[in-house]
Amino acid sequence: MDSEDKKRNVKEKKEEYKELKGMGFFKKLKYSIFNIEKYPEIASEGIGKAISYISKLILILAVILSIWTLYQTYQIINEGTNYLKNEFPEFSYSDGTLIVDSEEPIIVENEKFGKIIIDTNTDSEETINQYLNQMNEFGTGTLVLKNRVVLKNITMIGEVSYNYKESFGSMNLTEFNKQDVVNYVQNGEINSLYFSVFITLFIYSFVMYFTNTLWYAIIIGIVGYFTMWMLKMKMRYIAVLNMAIYALTLSTILNILYLIVNIAFNFTVQYFYIMYITVATIYLLASIFILKTDLIKRQAEVMKIVEVQQIVKKELEEKQEEKNQQEKEERQKKDKEEESKDKKQKNKENKENTKHDEPEGSNA
Repeated sequence: MDSEDKKRNVKEKKEEYKELKGMGFFKKLKYSIFNIEKYPEIASEGIGKAISYISKLILILAVILSIWTLYQTYQIINEGTNYLKNEFPEFSYSDGTLIVDSEEPIIVENEKFGKIIIDTNTDSEETINQYLNQMNEFGTGTLVLKNRVVLKNITMIGEVSYNYKESFGSMNLTEFNKQDVVNYVQNGEINSLYFSVFITLFIYSFVMYFTNTLWYAIIIGIVGYFTMWMLKMKMRYIAVLNMAIYALTLSTILNILYLIVNIAFNFTVQYFYIMYITVATIYLLASIFILKTDLIKRQAEVMKIVEVQQIVKKELEEKQEEKNQQEKEERQKKDKEEESKDKKQKNKENKENTKHDEPEGSNA
């Protein structure tokens, strides 16, 4: 019965492994959130599969972030057109350089669009860094310089910078002025710029989030590896890293939901990325402890099987000894019977010999 149970367990494990090996993206997504005890089996597919899985998840994140930032850019351009037309000073662009007819920096603070700073006169890196710090303190904003524009959003890691010469060069724009820009926006010719902004944002977002996610996975993997070492569990770091990548699933989804909520309600969570790492770490450690518990259970089952085998072996030995004893007793009994029979036969022969040896007429 024990051997049958063992064969059945092996068969179930093989079927489970085949199911895990052939699962698609959405099934892995479900397992990564609701079946953390399956992390070791999923992670056994290798680092390539794990990176491919998390790349698809980050792809969704990058698309949402790009659409959101593009939507913000669209609002800024539309609402800024009237300000540009009626209140903004004259400006001109030529061969990669923007010149605004203002001696002092133009600073506008808006709850919706953040801090907008325009300074086309400065070349000082120190001054530019001060502007960037002001934007970061505000949470979101735009910095317009003479050779580039820098965008900062609370959903972004860092800032996105657009070089005028590269961006406008792709649209064959070498020079324009204030009136040209107003006409460009109002005539709908700006759509090609929106497309260029979306592609740039998407590539930037994907690369930044992918790099950061892998970096978080490495850190969480190190924590998981040392936890296994403390629990006296042997597993290669690369396997723990694979598990850490899957453990980042819920954190990445929470990041996507956070972006959506922020877009809809302008809701901000302070220290969100601390929570992001904490959730992933908890998932990985929970998976490790479940694995440890499972190993302890298996060891207990093995010990139980060994104990049963020892009991069965002892019973068999006792039965064999009993059987041997019975056989010995039967042999001894048989030997005694044969010995007794031989003795009787010998006595009989002796009597007959004695009878034959008596002299004739002895009875007279």
